[in-house]
Amino acid sequence: MSANPPGDGPLIISGPCSAETEEQVFRTVHQLAASGKVHAIRAGIWKPRTRPDSFEGIGAPALSWLRRAGQDAGLPTMTEVANALHVEQALNSGIDMLWIGARTTVNPFFVQEIADALKGVDVPVFVKNPIHPEIGLWMGAIERLENVGVSQIAAIHRGFYAHKINPFRNDPKWEVSIELRSLCPDLPIICDPSHISGKRNYIYEVAQTALDLQLDGLMIESHINPDKALSDSEQQLLPVDVISILDKLVIRGEECPNYETVQRLEQLRLIIDEIDHQLVQVIAKRRDLVEQIGQVKKDNNVAILQFQRWFSILKDRASMAEQMGIDSKFVNELFQLIHKFSIDLQQQMMVNPIEANGVALNTENKQLFDKKKDL
Repeated sequence: MSANPPGDGPLIISGPCSAETEEQVFRTVHQLAASGKVHAIRAGIWKPRTRPDSFEGIGAPALSWLRRAGQDAGLPTMTEVANALHVEQALNSGIDMLWIGARTTVNPFFVQEIADALKGVDVPVFVKNPIHPEIGLWMGAIERLENVGVSQIAAIHRGFYAHKINPFRNDPKWEVSIELRSLCPDLPIICDPSHISGKRNYIYEVAQTALDLQLDGLMIESHINPDKALSDSEQQLLPVDVISILDKLVIRGEECPNYETVQRLEQLRLIIDEIDHQLVQVIAKRRDLVEQIGQVKKDNNVAILQFQRWFSILKDRASMAEQMGIDSKFVNELFQLIHKFSIDLQQQMMVNPIEANGVALNTENKQLFDKKKDL
């Protein structure tokens, strides 16, 4: 089984979050395989849990359940590995594919240990994104595998930790997978909508978004009795519900179907380009005003940040966004970024009055500075 998606559509991987009993694994796999829509079976054998009193998986004895269930269904199997021993035991048990989890990707020492254990064994390996949106760690894990000769590598986008994120368990931050695609255009990237969603009723929405963004496949957790699952019960689906979601998903082509559509898109994109140019010009004007504010603060020994002013800005812009039908969360994130730029600019001005963030100050301020130097 290759890490590349099948030629006729997205790669679909499904199975239990955790292998709990032999019966649970066989019944889940049998029902998924009967649909003909699933290309590979997954199950967690070792489960890295936050708290030590949580279910941490059956361990090595469950590997034979997964292998036999896969053989019976005629489907390849995969599981998560977090160290060299896991790699050895999984491969010796005949597991076809491996994945490195988010908690492991974040640690280069763990990834290197796994890579060293895979040296000379070219099996498909899937790398989940690290818990936090650090593209360097994700890339680094992939490169460590490449360096030992693993050629069948894919990435899994499973979302990122965010405090009190709503409505999902993890923040999708789709832009991170888009950045990974730009850095590694030939790397297959699949989505794990189960971990992004955290709840069953959001999985279809996330899965459709992933396919609309041209991701190469899906990994969806399934259980014959989700409410009784020993781990991640709220995000697991009955096999029949997995199949129902797969039936509803729309696969959209990257290419436009006709000349009229191409022309209409080009017209709209030209308008978008013009608006974007205007936005950059507005940002430049705002930057100039921030420079003037920073100079006033410096001259009068005023602190860079005034909290009440900042809270007022957030409240006002969010209210304006809601009135205009714009997602207030998006506007909040946008102004957080703009505010960070403003703070950084003023901080540099406090240290270096000639240049802030690479942009020269206005001529009048530069002349004042030159006079002070002469004195």
